[in-house]
Amino acid sequence: MKSKYTVLDMFSGAGGLSEGFFQQGFKFASHIEKDKYARNSLETRAIYHALKNSSNEKIYRDYISGKLNRDVFIQKFNELELPSIGLLQGEIFESNEETMMKDIKTHLAVIDSDSVDVMIGGPPCQAYSVAGRGRKPKEMKDDPRNYLYRYYISFLKNFNPELFVFENVPGITSANGGDIYSNFHKEAEKYGYKVEAHIVYATGFSVLQDRRRIIFIGWKDRYDLSYPEFPKKPPIKFPVSALFKDLPVLQAGEGTEQATKYSRSPSRSSKYLQKFNIREKNDVLIQHKARTHNKRDLEIYRQVINKWNCEKKRLKYNELDPEFQTHKNKNSFLDRFKVVDGDNYSHAILAHIAKDGHHFIHPDIYQLRSLTVREAARIQSFPDNYKFEGSRTAQYMQIGNAVPPLMAKGIAIEIEKMLNEIL
Repeated sequence: MKSKYTVLDMFSGAGGLSEGFFQQGFKFASHIEKDKYARNSLETRAIYHALKNSSNEKIYRDYISGKLNRDVFIQKFNELELPSIGLLQGEIFESNEETMMKDIKTHLAVIDSDSVDVMIGGPPCQAYSVAGRGRKPKEMKDDPRNYLYRYYISFLKNFNPELFVFENVPGITSANGGDIYSNFHKEAEKYGYKVEAHIVYATGFSVLQDRRRIIFIGWKDRYDLSYPEFPKKPPIKFPVSALFKDLPVLQAGEGTEQATKYSRSPSRSSKYLQKFNIREKNDVLIQHKARTHNKRDLEIYRQVINKWNCEKKRLKYNELDPEFQTHKNKNSFLDRFKVVDGDNYSHAILAHIAKDGHHFIHPDIYQLRSLTVREAARIQSFPDNYKFEGSRTAQYMQIGNAVPPLMAKGIAIEIEKMLNEIL
């Protein structure tokens, strides 16, 4: 699929939001992301799309199957002299902001675009989240990430796209007393945009996860446009367990980061995986390795899984056997050990999964472990051939911070409709 529209991607992460626009055929002027591992993952995925569109997908398949290392993979891609995948930029500072903008404008000519049609992205959400502010109120109030949205506004002013998409956690509406939310609206309106923001549910896009994001959409105020009607939360058609049926059973510490076989053929995998192209016929299973856990944590996992599977009740931390209550804080954050609901939607996959996995426990008591990278990625609706670069901790962080690709594609479809109305 090809689109005539060009997108500038701010605070890209590992590319969850970008993936939806890639799949819808948008061209990328640039991706801007601070973290080097997320940037590498995004580069890998951008190369995948370029190779797929040019009938050279085998090079990518050879890479994720372990036949090529990353240097050779990139070298082989460069030798094809395909159109640019989009300029990759690092962290934005006041000192490099102007230079970065000039580089992007130069790159627009390389991809044969006169201007940026749509700008997308959202800065790191930890400082805006209600949970983050609850744990560290003083630190979060003074966190410099509170003000990264100003770079978004600066690029919006400079590139003057027809539309923009700004996404974040719902907690941004109350962060710093609501000033950030209101200031973003005022700044965007000052530069000629009409802005609307609504809470959007990932489940409305068939993501098997109870995840909410606030999606700001802005368009130049001379256009007669309206905010898209995104789908609401539908009845459950596929439980989370549908995501796991073709994955090898693992005990804590088992599995591999490298390419391995599924436990079922593509035709015997769940209808969900087939319908939404999570798993394709020629995929290999990658990044399905379970964390190791100590005996104490495994016994806690056993207790909370039993409680959930037998009674559908969450076992709070202060309800564990006294010998397992080693934390001093027994009055708050009592759901620190939480089982994924295999019969329903999962609770939201967050970047916290990079720390220990206790909040994302596999529902199968016979596996007795936390989620693998691939399981977390599937809950987020990432395709199985999406390779996350960096350490396993970095991979979890990238997945937890991402916009689910199925949700992103739904947004991209509506943005393309809006652009078709005005251009």
